[in-house]
Amino acid sequence: MLSVFFYKPNPEMLRRRASGFWSLGVWLPAMIAAACIVAESTNTFSSENTSDWLRPVVQHIFGPMNDDAWADVHHLIRKTGHFLGYGAVCLTFLRAWLLSFGTREAMSTASWRWRSCLAAIACTFAVASADEIHQTMIPSRTGQFSDVLLDTCGGTVMCLLLWLVVWRKQASYK
Repeated sequence: MLSVFFYKPNPEMLRRRASGFWSLGVWLPAMIAAACIVAESTNTFSSENTSDWLRPVVQHIFGPMNDDAWADVHHLIRKTGHFLGYGAVCLTFLRAWLLSFGTREAMSTASWRWRSCLAAIACTFAVASADEIHQTMIPSRTGQFSDVLLDTCGGTVMCLLLWLVVWRKQASYK
């Protein structure tokens, strides 16, 4: 079966497969991604705890650094993790929405892709918001709306990259 990221599936084929197990298979990757975010939203992944094991790894690769330099590098690593992690979360939601919306025959390919992207970005925003709200309840964590925006930007950029690399290229061949 061809990847849903490249081609709109046959709606009739999807409807025949549509069962509880099929739906679970469609949404399970997104649920697992959200569960990973929940796990990372705990004290275990607080800035203090990640610094303890991450600093020796980074210093082994790049050499020793003073505390101020490490604080900057650590901050950059954590924010990059937010961006890329939520980009991956968005792709799991995008896959689920592409398959879910793929059952609609009347939807054009362009509409199918854009609606799926918007729904995936909205889901990413919802998960990021819930994550930051949860972090406000943990003493060692800080929930910040700027992180929600960063996370949502990560998802949006992943959708845009998919459009630039795959979908735009396909449109130019038609």
